[in-house]
Amino acid sequence: MYYFPEPGVVNTEKALELAIKRAEEANIEYIVISSSTGETAAKLKELNPKQKIICVTQQAGFNGPGETDMNMEMREKLESIGVKVLCTTHGFAGIDRALRFKFNGVYPAEIMASTLRIFGQGMKVAIEVSFMALDAALIPHGKPVIAMGGTHKGVDTAIILTPAHSFNFFDTSIREIICMPGGI
Repeated sequence: MYYFPEPGVVNTEKALELAIKRAEEANIEYIVISSSTGETAAKLKELNPKQKIICVTQQAGFNGPGETDMNMEMREKLESIGVKVLCTTHGFAGIDRALRFKFNGVYPAEIMASTLRIFGQGMKVAIEVSFMALDAALIPHGKPVIAMGGTHKGVDTAIILTPAHSFNFFDTSIREIICMPGGI
């Protein structure tokens, strides 16, 4: 396990390298990566043409009605090089977030997300994008994958897990932490 001294984009290159190395060692076929603009997913594919890469981007409307962070040119580029792109409702948001905005309450999915953030934003995101990809049938059920998330831009966390579908979330099994922020 590798600890970064701080979270953030400065860790992206090393996190990608560590994830690729571990995928090869463990014979893991799929890497699920969060990438709002697609740049980090494109970099992963450039460094690693072997594994199947699933890029989970922010849902439409996250930064404004009808807006997406990933432009169509990047999406087409990723798909042309074999990266599957998923743009859908965030697993820990959706209707719960609508209830929070409307009624100023706190709801179970948001409590779960905040609990996972205790281990860092990247950890929460890595777990979230893995079950989103599974729910979209972009990764196989019951097989370990590498999932990567980050803090704002880039990635700083990589884990090996066997995700469960969102409706069976608590059957998710985190097998290994490859890297994350947390060095002392």
